[in-house]
Amino acid sequence: MVRDTAADPQKAAAAVDELARLGVAALAGEYHSVVARAAAARADARGLPFLCSSAVLDALTEQPTDWVARLAPAQSHGWQIFADFLLGAGHSRIAIAAQPSVYWASGTRVLRDHLAPRGGTVVELDISSLTPAAVCDELVEHGATALLLLVGHPEPAVSIVKAVRRDERLAEVMMGAPAGQPEFAEWATLLGDDGAAIPFLRYLPERLGPLGARVETALRERLAEAPSFVAFEGYDTIAVLAEVLRSHGVDRARTAEAWPRVAVEGTRGQIQFSRTPGISVWQWAWTPVQVVDRDPADPARFRVLHAG
Repeated sequence: MVRDTAADPQKAAAAVDELARLGVAALAGEYHSVVARAAAARADARGLPFLCSSAVLDALTEQPTDWVARLAPAQSHGWQIFADFLLGAGHSRIAIAAQPSVYWASGTRVLRDHLAPRGGTVVELDISSLTPAAVCDELVEHGATALLLLVGHPEPAVSIVKAVRRDERLAEVMMGAPAGQPEFAEWATLLGDDGAAIPFLRYLPERLGPLGARVETALRERLAEAPSFVAFEGYDTIAVLAEVLRSHGVDRARTAEAWPRVAVEGTRGQIQFSRTPGISVWQWAWTPVQVVDRDPADPARFRVLHAG
């Protein structure tokens, strides 16, 4: 059974309630971190196993829970790797264009805490009160060499990218989007060449194994384009749940008890869950992490710039 949360925490909580009443054995999914947090809290309260595929907020639940497991790496892990990439590329004066959100605020904190002890400085630009042109002025004033887009897609991200690309004062400024907006096909459609050379995080290994290669081929045929890393997260989620239900039955409590005993070959490596410091759910530690961008010579092609 499928329910669309529409990136709305209240709809997610209502969906969990409905599916719990309908007697489902487990829940899977959610791409949006703030919405996943609402779903995880409700699943925990209802005693319903939830395997979160894509959301990365460290605090997926307020208190430790045995009901929730997660495949995606915690934000603190992935975004620290992105911060290391920035420093390695020579960027220590970082500007962050951010919208008000628990997710963006958490990401900003991870970046600031990791960069500051290593000589990096971070200035925050509140996009709710700045036009794209004003963002450009702020970048010049602060002497930033990199701008990170912690904003929604397509807007205001697309408008900010276009403004920066057209400002001759900012020709040497690198833009980045750690949350992965440039992964979307719509990004390339809306921005064309302007959308290239904007690094972001994705969760794939340098080289897929036999299972990953088979799944990539099948997905490419079905989608008529290369699958994103989110598609592999989805496949791995179903593979893990199928194995747990096969081995332990459909009783909810037995499923939750099985998280620490999972050992499943996924598309991106062996999947096992453990308790990780600072993480309140059963966590795969860790999926492979890459920093990639769209190649300026061919925006349909992704270049791997850094791995962690």
